Amino acid sequence: MADPKEAKRRATYQDVLNAPEHMVAEILDGELFLSPRPGKPHCSVYTTLVGDLEPPFGRGRGGPGGWIILGEPELHLGDDVCVPDIAGWRRDRMPRLDDDQAYFETPPDWVCEVLSKSTERNDRLKKLRIYARAGVVNAWLVSPRMRSLEVFRLIDGRLVTVATHLDDEKVHAEPFDAIEIELASLWRDFKPPIHAAEGAADYDYL
Repeated sequence: MADPKEAKRRATYQDVLNAPEHMVAEILDGELFLSPRPGKPHCSVYTTLVGDLEPPFGRGRGGPGGWIILGEPELHLGDDVCVPDIAGWRRDRMPRLDDDQAYFETPPDWVCEVLSKSTERNDRLKKLRIYARAGVVNAWLVSPRMRSLEVFRLIDGRLVTVATHLDDEKVHAEPFDAIEIELASLWRDFKPPIHAAEGAADYDYL
């Protein structure tokens, strides 16, 4: 029988608060994970996506409105602490941002993770499960390295892939299918896709 004293201590929010300021701290399934700040392609994709979505959905300019869209919010989902790259709440669920808390306890309706080599495993294998448990209805995984957008929908308690888009496609991706997103604009400022290159060596910065 294992010695309880030897059992691994579950991380607490104090561990997040004690993390170095230059790292992103998350608690996933009881374990603390520290990630470096994102690289240049990651930042470019993130900024372009927010620029595409905020006017029509956050402000109702050229679109239906009805959303609050935020970059890098700290989500407290039960015992888990997640920091997605982007998250969105329908205003009928969270109409205002009235308090001074540094984190959100209302699960978002949509999350987007921009994948990098240092975070993809957790984004794909751990965080999607956590988001599904919390009832997040839609998720996107965007890979600058592969020039891909994967769209997920909550079905029977799991976030299931419902569409995958590549390269320069023009897409209507739920839950923001009221507008067209040009994927080419996400990758315009960096190297060719890995599947079009001879090898992966040039993509170490992603």
